Amino acid sequence: MTAVTPLSATDRSTVRRGAERARTGRADLYAVLDAGLVGHLGIVLGGAPVVLPTGYGRHGDTLYLHGSTGAATLRAAAVGAPVCFTVTHVDGVVYARSAFHHSMNYRCAVVHGAARPVTDDAERALALEALTEHLAPGSWTATRPPTRRELAATAVLALDLAEASVKVRTGPPGDDEADVAAPGDPDPVWAGVLPVSTVLGRPQPCPLLPPGTPVPPRVTGRRLSPPA
Repeated sequence: MTAVTPLSATDRSTVRRGAERARTGRADLYAVLDAGLVGHLGIVLGGAPVVLPTGYGRHGDTLYLHGSTGAATLRAAAVGAPVCFTVTHVDGVVYARSAFHHSMNYRCAVVHGAARPVTDDAERALALEALTEHLAPGSWTATRPPTRRELAATAVLALDLAEASVKVRTGPPGDDEADVAAPGDPDPVWAGVLPVSTVLGRPQPCPLLPPGTPVPPRVTGRRLSPPA
């Protein structure tokens, strides 16, 4: 599949509430995933739902997740338990003229499926590179590669992006016509959008670095993707 291939809606991935906000392009899915730093993995564990934050990386139409081999959630996912993975960006707080119509502007991707354990050495290396580069671009080749012991302690899962949905809200509040003040109203209720953005701060060097060690361009040049 390519970025121009539309998402294939299934019963689980069909957006029903606010269907007009659904995006059907696979490029929209990639954009939401690629702009995020953390997602949430949902799985039923011991008869109860568990949702945990986790890092991820994308390569083509595959999402890679990783963690400790001792993690119960990853062990359950590795043997075929259905999972749900979500990534959400809050782009603004929407202030309305009524409490009911307060909302958020957001971008959200939801992926359903069964993850598979990645055991092939070449794919594991590709997955870990994707994870590293997603979090800290340029770091895979600039730092020491994983040791055998580190690799043995790391579980890597692959989640196909075949079953996914994207939902996006933008724009001003959707107030009822009766709540919108007429021109000349002396005391209108303020309505609008308070933008929300994630900003990268100034790099803080490790105290163990030799004094004067320059910050590399892969850190100083890092940018976060804004909403489209």
